[in-house]
Amino acid sequence: MKKEQKTLSFEDELGRLQEITSALEEGTLPLEQALGLYEEGMKLVQSAQKRLNEAELRIKKVSETKNGELAIEEFPHSEEGMLL
Repeated sequence: MKKEQKTLSFEDELGRLQEITSALEEGTLPLEQALGLYEEGMKLVQSAQKRLNEAELRIKKVSETKNGELAIEEFPHSEEGMLL
């Protein structure tokens, strides 16, 4: 039977990453358990980064033009998708 994967909120992903980091930093886990947590953490990092990239695409900058009208422009970003 395949284990069902729950979708965590972004905040829950960050919380779980903090738990994993703390557990790994203690250095008391058996190797297999540490590797399992590391793999879980890397999957969470990828998921969180994907969410951040998607959120970045939705961010709009509202500015006022010389005519006093509002203009919406996207935030500038690098080729890697990071905000400048």
